[in-house]
Amino acid sequence: MADEPWANSRYALRLSQSPDAPETAEFNDPRGDVGWIHSYETGSTVDGPGIRVTVFMSGCLLRCLYCHNPDTWHLKDGTRVSFERAEQALTSYAAALRAMDGGLTISGGEPLVQMHFTKRLFASAKRMGVHTALDTSGFLGARADDDYLRLVDLVLLDIKSWDPATYRRAVGQDLRPTLEFAERLANLGKPVWVRFVLVPGLTDDPANVEGIARFVAPMSNVEWVEVLPFHQMGSFKWKAAGLDYELLDTPSPSPDLVARVLGQFRDAGCRAR
Repeated sequence: MADEPWANSRYALRLSQSPDAPETAEFNDPRGDVGWIHSYETGSTVDGPGIRVTVFMSGCLLRCLYCHNPDTWHLKDGTRVSFERAEQALTSYAAALRAMDGGLTISGGEPLVQMHFTKRLFASAKRMGVHTALDTSGFLGARADDDYLRLVDLVLLDIKSWDPATYRRAVGQDLRPTLEFAERLANLGKPVWVRFVLVPGLTDDPANVEGIARFVAPMSNVEWVEVLPFHQMGSFKWKAAGLDYELLDTPSPSPDLVARVLGQFRDAGCRAR
């Protein structure tokens, strides 16, 4: 099957682009010759330091109630892209990324679903002298061995909740693998930006925020905690995919709520923004 055109916006709706793709949960390709990609963006300033190219991989095992890209959950909704084509695209941007102190960020979905493809792409970036960042929930962090992590300069780690029951309600999976991955990154001294999505009525409980803050604060490798306010920008995708969107009436957090949460992180000793 030939490669198809891939979208260049994270906000593009992508459904059934590759209906013959493998099932996400059972996917394992030890060669990484082909990847399924939702989209890519150039010029990003929100996915790591500098000006970046961000590649959004398809496939995820979490089902976040507030996910703004539910069309990244399944490989079949992504575009089939050969590794050679992806590497060629990265090559065309490498000089500019170096000049702008930027780099390559691989996001998703969950990049570690397609571990071998993303590892090869990170390896190519390092050969080009391009900074690399992995944007992950950490749920599949055990898949990333030390060789993989040596290719990653920065991990953007989503810690979505501290309370295990809230975490399971919010994303449909267990919290422990994410915390274990965070502890491993701390032991390795791997630079990390922790990301926390602030959802009123779901993740905003003061004790929930305090738990994350106290867990993260002693980790000297955590450079930033980023508080990401919930928004409704992806709600149209849930409707288009025929999914039940429970948070349709949930507002974005107020400035006062954002300030309170930032204050909790800072009071615990975290650099937060």
